[in-house]
Amino acid sequence: MNHGKQIARITLAYVLAAVCCFPAPAAPAPGSSAKPATRRSSRYRGGVPTFADSSSADDPTGDDPTVRAAAVSGLGRYNGAVVAVDPNTGRILTVVNQKVAFGDGYIPCSTIKPTIALAALEENIITSDTMLRVTRRKYMNLTDAMAHSNNEFFEELGRRMGFDTISRYARLLGLGELAGYNLPEEHPGSFPMAPPAFGGVSRMSSFGEGIQITPLQAAAIAAAFANGGTLYYLQYPKTAEEIQNFQPRVKRELHIGSALPEIRAGMLAATLYGTGRSSSDSGGDEQPLGKTGTCDDHTTPSRIGWFMSYATDNSHSKIALAVLLRGNTSRVKGPTAAEVAGRIYKKLREENYFAENPPSKQIGEYAAGQ
Repeated sequence: MNHGKQIARITLAYVLAAVCCFPAPAAPAPGSSAKPATRRSSRYRGGVPTFADSSSADDPTGDDPTVRAAAVSGLGRYNGAVVAVDPNTGRILTVVNQKVAFGDGYIPCSTIKPTIALAALEENIITSDTMLRVTRRKYMNLTDAMAHSNNEFFEELGRRMGFDTISRYARLLGLGELAGYNLPEEHPGSFPMAPPAFGGVSRMSSFGEGIQITPLQAAAIAAAFANGGTLYYLQYPKTAEEIQNFQPRVKRELHIGSALPEIRAGMLAATLYGTGRSSSDSGGDEQPLGKTGTCDDHTTPSRIGWFMSYATDNSHSKIALAVLLRGNTSRVKGPTAAEVAGRIYKKLREENYFAENPPSKQIGEYAAGQ
């Protein structure tokens, strides 16, 4: 089944549930008073604060100003980072909180699940119709397991495949290596050489235990899912000359086309009726697809909230985002990161960014320059 039919099938079945039964929580105003943040943070002395001025130390030279403004506004007072990428070229459009985005990385939480799903589909462990038992009396298929981020489903996939298979696909997608090209400040995160002691391959498959992923890597993976399976080196042109002469650099072709419809169906379901539904902007033609992640980072220590996503109009992928939140309150979670992404998408639509930057025009310009 092609991507368009997958979207139509899920939309017909679940859009009413997404709109009527699961309303997105109201987003906190970016300019609201800092007093609530102070009270929340004071309960966790010595921990990572939930709120901060995450863009204060950045050098935005070369950023797309419209994308930068939307990302800064969308992140608001949260302590976190945003990376926005052109999925068709690998150009970095903005990095908010560059110190965090280029740093050592964080546990991926449930954003590891699309990688696990890809491995299982490519290895014929499951198909779109496979039902796995997740409780004593409940079964799920891949689409619903992705939508609701079901841990039992993905832990079972991990047990069936084993560490070596999961490692091979994770490294294929760029985990444990630099995502960027000529970015001297970037760190590569890390991927273990053996299953983690805590939870083994099962917990690695549901929470990403033992893995450290950066926002740059998450954005690169989202871009590859968006563009059909090309993993680009992420490039960050700074000067007018570098932007003018920009040329995409392909790291590798993933050859994952046969599995992508099911991966995309699960990421779409997550934004229509699942954990990422607060990312949807009902006012635009662009539909986000994504995957949330929520867990504790034992190395910080802090709570982590992720959302990796991309926006598409069903014909072209427009932008890929990775949103990371850090802190020590229950507000730090994947659905909140999806809210941040939703505000970014909405702001870009209001600024007419998608209409003024059609992917086909960008691709044509780059191709003409080669």
